[in-house]
Amino acid sequence: MNQLVRDKTPEIMLNEGKKIEVRTARGREYEYMLAKKLETDVQEFLMDRKNVDKIAEIEEVLRCLADVNEIDWEKMEDVREKKVQSRGSFRRKIIIEKVE
Repeated sequence: MNQLVRDKTPEIMLNEGKKIEVRTARGREYEYMLAKKLETDVQEFLMDRKNVDKIAEIEEVLRCLADVNEIDWEKMEDVREKKVQSRGSFRRKIIIEKVE
């Protein structure tokens, strides 16, 4: 299997009677596994865009990636809000087709 799982997943699996082997990611492996998880979750979301559970999973992975890289989520949110104020969001669905 070799995949990063949520903290309580091993306990849940054991309670279901499953036999599992676990280990803790070391060093940069954790960040690599988070990135891999993010990629997988984004692909799954793109196949089912109404999946609220997958969006929540993606946000949790992003929060962990921010933490690993010592990026404060609150500060990131401030930066995001400032970008929305200065440059807007993507909600108006604007596509630039040509620039000369």
